[in-house]
Amino acid sequence: MNARQLEKIGIPQFAANTAIQAIQKLAKLPDFDRRSIPGRLQQVAESPQLFLGDPILDALAKELLEDASSAPVAAAPVKYRTWGSLIDPQAFHQMDNACQIPSTVAAALMPDAHVGYGLPIGGVLATEKAVVPYAVGVDIACRMKLSVLDLPVESLDRTFERYRAALENGTRFGVGSEHAKPQHHEVLDRDWTITRITREHFDKARRQLGTSGSGNHFVEFGVLTVSESDPNFAVPPGSYVALLSHSGSRGAGAAVCSTYSAIARQRLPRRYQHLDRLAWLDMDTEAGQEYFAAMNLMGEYAAANHAVIHRLVSHLLGGRILDSVENHHNFAWLEQHAGKDVYVHRKGATPAGKGVLGVIPGSMGSPAYVVRGLGNPESLNSASHGAGRVMSRTQAQQKFNFKAVQKSLEARGIRVLSAGADEVPGVYKDIEQVMAEQVDLVQPIARFDPRIVKMCGDGSKAED
Repeated sequence: MNARQLEKIGIPQFAANTAIQAIQKLAKLPDFDRRSIPGRLQQVAESPQLFLGDPILDALAKELLEDASSAPVAAAPVKYRTWGSLIDPQAFHQMDNACQIPSTVAAALMPDAHVGYGLPIGGVLATEKAVVPYAVGVDIACRMKLSVLDLPVESLDRTFERYRAALENGTRFGVGSEHAKPQHHEVLDRDWTITRITREHFDKARRQLGTSGSGNHFVEFGVLTVSESDPNFAVPPGSYVALLSHSGSRGAGAAVCSTYSAIARQRLPRRYQHLDRLAWLDMDTEAGQEYFAAMNLMGEYAAANHAVIHRLVSHLLGGRILDSVENHHNFAWLEQHAGKDVYVHRKGATPAGKGVLGVIPGSMGSPAYVVRGLGNPESLNSASHGAGRVMSRTQAQQKFNFKAVQKSLEARGIRVLSAGADEVPGVYKDIEQVMAEQVDLVQPIARFDPRIVKMCGDGSKAED
């Protein structure tokens, strides 16, 4: 029998080697019926205390009892609803694993879902009294922000060089990128000593404030077409120049995730070793409280990061910001659902409570949408955070020639200043289909069409 077969009869993966050793010993017994082995092992799995002292099965029984004494009792895995049709089977596997976490009480999978680390991108997970660092992710509080500017739409073509210079000089891209002159924001006046990790990364955070990182992070100008008014968005219907950005908490956020995920994995009971990056921290522990406090600080930092980018770019351009819409993803919110206080992890998923505004982007060659949340309880008030990838970065670099794609986009009126082949439109799902698959989650109120795009062009690994 192999580990998968053993797991089907109740022997967890961590005890597989001990079980196989027991099988080998049982098979050597004279007149022993090998067909009875699965039944015997199932008995050990169900009642290990009955086999203490058994000359062959004692070691397996002790191993199971030792783990049972420390591991939390898991209820049956929760069921979850899926939105969307083009979803990688591995994303379902990751979501199924997340639903085995003992504290999980609800879950959902968004239409942009694809494979991530731990929880899939597009996964929503609600837990009681526990947080899961990798269900938030490395780029904590990765965020979208759209600002409407008081400039005429025709100026995008007429004064292109001015727009280009504003993007080139208003932010920085790449792993480890920093501003030559550190920027200031009130977030730097917060208490960064709340954890050792935030204290040690304060200087890096200060130097990286107002930068955009790598991977799918971008800053771009485009045309925003507002189709209907909203009391939370002070821009009437019409067409406007808008600035759209996507980035998160940079190196400080990555350090918070890696540190507390490592602590969680060290504490993971052997019974749940197969969950690996889905290791959790109980909120009644010091580590759980520290992670949650650090994560929330990273949320403030990510918001400040966008505020600085928009301030710098709009100032260089000479435009005034009329209003903005912004939202986190890659975060865990303490919310109430079905009468319970739960931590809702949205890994690449957008908050979409009733009336809540957010931004859902497509790609450098397709629209983004400003949306109003409909507050669907089945999705835990969530929606997709974008279109979602259909291939890995490695596959994209092998399949696409960036220069050729850049030329094709320019013929359509979209100028890409810098990017990589791993971020061209062909690596993403059709945003129109994704939006059509979540009409019960969000309502679009405006459409943003990109015209001038800047991303990291050095091919470095994504931070989120």
